[in-house]
Order: sequence, then structure tokens, then C-alpha cells
Amino acid sequence: MLNSAVSPDATSLAAHVQELLQRARAAAAPLASASTAAKNAFLHRVAAQLHEQAEAILAANARDVQSAEASGRPAAMVDRLRLTQASLGQLASAVRDIAGQSDPVGQTTAGAIQPSGIEVRKVRIPLGVIAMIYEARPGVTIDAAALCIKAGNAVILRGGSEAQHSNAALVALLQEALQFCGLPQHAVQAPAHTDREVVDLLIGDPHGLDLVIPRGGVALIEAVSRASRVPVIQHYQGICHIYVAASADLDAAQAIVVNAKCQRPGVCNAMEALLIDAAIAPQAVPRLLAALTAAGTEVRACPQTLAIWQEAQPNAGPGAVVPAQADDYGQEFLDLRCLVAVVDGYDAAVAHIRRYGSRHTEAILSQDLTQTTRFVREVDASCVVVNASTRFNDGGCLGLGAEIGISTTKLHAYGPMGLTALTAEKFVVFGQGQVRS
Repeated sequence: MLNSAVSPDATSLAAHVQELLQRARAAAAPLASASTAAKNAFLHRVAAQLHEQAEAILAANARDVQSAEASGRPAAMVDRLRLTQASLGQLASAVRDIAGQSDPVGQTTAGAIQPSGIEVRKVRIPLGVIAMIYEARPGVTIDAAALCIKAGNAVILRGGSEAQHSNAALVALLQEALQFCGLPQHAVQAPAHTDREVVDLLIGDPHGLDLVIPRGGVALIEAVSRASRVPVIQHYQGICHIYVAASADLDAAQAIVVNAKCQRPGVCNAMEALLIDAAIAPQAVPRLLAALTAAGTEVRACPQTLAIWQEAQPNAGPGAVVPAQADDYGQEFLDLRCLVAVVDGYDAAVAHIRRYGSRHTEAILSQDLTQTTRFVREVDASCVVVNASTRFNDGGCLGLGAEIGISTTKLHAYGPMGLTALTAEKFVVFGQGQVRS
């Protein structure tokens, strides 16, 4: 269970969750057959309201940010929590992009006439009722609702308590847009309480949800996965590596490494560990560490990396490059910190990734086609990148538009989840009186 303490109002809390689930089920049925035009009208209404209600949304968000800062929350978490005029504009643009995408519901993905004469088709259908459990990212409220509605799913949005004012304002906006467009208001809902027991009740009913997607820290995802009695798609931590192979172009490597770590360090597709081939370490370590530290990154260096750096920069002084500790390996820093380790060739790099990676995003920088082909084939991650930044593992960058998150499990989706990943396929059989013999 996510919270072993018994709520003082457990009966009313359970009744509230059952009401959420019943309303979601009731909304899912008409939503599944809603027209593409109605769903797109909803999306355009949401985009317009994000602009029109920006002042009120940002005021609600400011309350959450001030509370987070006052309570000493990490800077990376506050960054994920904060909304701005620019980020609201990006959310509105993403919602309009979803409206412009093909509606997956009702699409025929395969069809054939069987020897019996029956025609068999596979047709995309909504999943049903989805719960999103997430932390500190109010933008997820809009992205998840927009994607779920376009794919014909009702959604229950349980954001973290740190974003409660932001999420309340955004859910009210979404429900108003649903009503305005003639769609069921309760196709988007949020619990009225932030008690963690709400999550236990949502995921503990095997007949309530069709899918739960936890998106947040390790503790949240592991707790949901342990307690859930409905299918879970994990959007797990991003322990992303870049391996700089012996044949790497160091000019390109420097730009890629700095971008992957420093452009936005608090996101799941940021580089957390840099692996440098021993064959080029004397040249690559001083150059890449200098670039990282100049960009404000604290480097946790393995003994070999540290020795090369100290020899190349004897007057660098303490602070920017420090010895790596055991728990720096396999660490998701989500900040301007990263591990740098020298590895003895390609096989050692892949072994390191297999041991410490989280199947999120892994990259190789190499001019050796045989080596990059092996890396693509041998490394298990939702996105494998060759000669580019890990930051490209994102729905928008990969051509999906907005995403509901990046799945690190393989059933039924792997990597960024867009519209198609929020549907299932059913078989439809057309006959002319056939019976089976």
C-alpha cells in the first residue's frame, strides 16, 4: 500500500473514489463513439482557454511554486512545477497538434479473407478508463487529458499535492471545455483529496480502471506497481548513458554531451552518465570535463577519469570534479551533476549500461558503422540514439506530437506514448452465414 496509515475519513474517501470510477465508466461509453469533430473541437477549446485563462492559471501555479520553495523542495522539482506564459503557449500548441493528428479510434489496421470465407479485421478501440498518477508536472494534466480524450478514453488525473492549485485550475478548464463541446464532463476528473490512500483505492479495484500510468519518482512508481490490481505501464527513471567510442568525433561529442546534460538537467531524457572509451580517454576526458564544468555541471569521476583530469588540470582546484561514490553509479541526478567513467572498450560500455541503465535512453557516439549497428541491436532501451543527444527521446522530437510519458516497459508500449499507444485492437469478423465445422 502507498500509505499504511488509515485515513480518519476512510469511508467517505472510499465512497469518493468509487464515485470517480463510476462517473469515469459512465463517461467512457459515449466518449468511445464520439466523433472526431467533437473531440477536435474540445482540443481547440482547451488551447484557446489556456491563453484566455493564463493569468488565473499562473496565479494558481505561483501559489504552488511559492509553497515548494518555502518548504525547501529541490530546484529541479521546482523547475518541473513552474508554469510560464511560454510553457502555457507550448501546451496550447501541443494540444492543437493533437487535434491535427489522425483519430486512431476506428482505424482498421489489418484485414484478410480466411479460407472459411469470413473477413477478419483488426480495429483500433479506446482502452477505456485510464488513471495518471504523477508528481510536480502540471503540464501533464493538459497533455494526458488531451491525448486520452482524442483516443476516446476517460481519464482520472491524480497529480501530486505540490501542484494541487495548478492542477485544480487546469482540470476545471478541461471540464468546462468538455461541457462546451457536448462531451461528458466526467471524462476528465481529479480526486478532491491529495491523500495517498486515494491512489491505493483507485488501483486496488480490479473492476475500476483499465490502465494506470505512474509517472514520477522511483518510490511512486515502485509503490504503484506493487499495489496495483490493474495493468501498469511504468514511466520509470531515466538513467541515460552516452558512450563516447574510440572513433567518436570529439567536436560533435562535446556539443552533444553538453546538450544532453545541461540543456534541461531535471528531465528524464537528460544524460546522467558519460562513458569514455579508454583508447581516447587522455584526449577526451580533459576536453569533455572542461566543457561540462564550464556549463556548471559537477562531475562525479571514476578513479581513472579523476587521474586523467588532475594530470591535465593540476591547478583546477576542488569542487567541479569530485571522486565518484558507489551510489553515483545508476543514479538519476536530475540536476547539474553526472557520473563520468572510463570504460575499456565497447563490450565494457555495453556491460555498464546493462548493469546500471533503466531502459530509457542510451546513446553511442561513434564513426564505426559495425559498432553502431551492434549497439542498436544489443542495447535494450526504449530509444537507442546514434551520434545525437539523448534529449531527442521525446514525443515531439520523434514525430508523435504530445506524449503521455515515456514507457520503460514493453507491454503494450515502449518509449514515448502518443495517441496510438492509448488504444487497443479488437478483432471484427464479417461473415455470410458461415458456421464452424
